[in-house]
Parts: sequence; structure tokens; C-alpha cells
Amino acid sequence: MWVIKQIYPFHYRAEIERYSKEYNLDPYLIAAIIKNESKFNPEAISRKEAKGLMQIAPITGQWAAEKLGIKDYSEDRLFEPHLNIRMGCWYLDILHKEFDGRLPLMIAAYNAGNGNVSKWLEDPQYSKNRVTLDYIPFPETRIYLRKVLRDYNRYHIIYEEGLRGVASYIWREYIKVHI
Repeated sequence: MWVIKQIYPFHYRAEIERYSKEYNLDPYLIAAIIKNESKFNPEAISRKEAKGLMQIAPITGQWAAEKLGIKDYSEDRLFEPHLNIRMGCWYLDILHKEFDGRLPLMIAAYNAGNGNVSKWLEDPQYSKNRVTLDYIPFPETRIYLRKVLRDYNRYHIIYEEGLRGVASYIWREYIKVHI
């Protein structure tokens, strides 16, 4: 089990649980997003200058700081784990409300932007029913969504179900491949 928890760490658990509770989010979702965004590196910087654990873009950080009433905000504070997680959870709460809790849309919007996801929902090429996405035109977002959903499931199994859940998961995966 130790090896599995090395692959799927749950660093900053207290902060994740605090802010996921405050914004009514699943802490395992936050852990899966952080794993995919920064691999739990609080000093991570993306090609697009997003920063910290949850890869908050500078413009989103400024917006969040204003809305959350953070008076002493500076872009360098995005490297502070507690603030970065707070802002990421705040933003996910906004996406949760915008997309009526539809997890795939929230995750896609976290990666590609809510404006893109809203446009895709209106385009019959990407959404037949304007409620779900049949196709995501950004390859990076398609891959991101798949990885976050996979890791979200794995975090639940590892940290909620424990060793029995991991063994059951491995068996299900083995059956898919060999039977």
C-alpha cells in the first residue's frame, strides 16, 4: 500500500479537506486535479504562467483575490499551498454552479476555460444535447479529463476503500485485459 500512496500522494490533505468542505467539493477530486496540474509541487509554473499546486493563472488569482477579499495579494502568493488550494476550490465551486455539478464539464472547463466549454455545448458538432460533450476539440483537454477522472476514482479506492479496494481494482483491470 505504501508504494501505491507514493504514486498517488495526498499531500496538503488538511488544506484540501478544509477548502473542499467549505466549497462542498470532494477532496479526492481536488487531489486528482492537483496530481495532474502540478504533481503536488507548490512551485510549479506552466507554459502559460499558471502557478502553484492547482495551477492558478495570474488573472484568475487576481479575480479570486478580489472576490475573496484578500487584501495583501500578490502573484507570488499563488505559490502558497493554502491560498492556491483555496482559490482553486473557489473556482471549481463557480464551475460546479455554472455546469450544474456535471463533473466532466467542470473538469474540462478547469483545463480549457468555461467559455470554451460553453461554446462547445452550443455546437452540435461537439454536443448533441447541449448538456454533455460528445467530443472535446482540444486534445490536451480530452487527455486531461480522462486522467483526472481516472485519478479521482483511484484516490477514492486508495484512501477510502484501502487495500481491499486496491486489490478489487487491480482484479477488475486484469479481467478487462485478459478475459
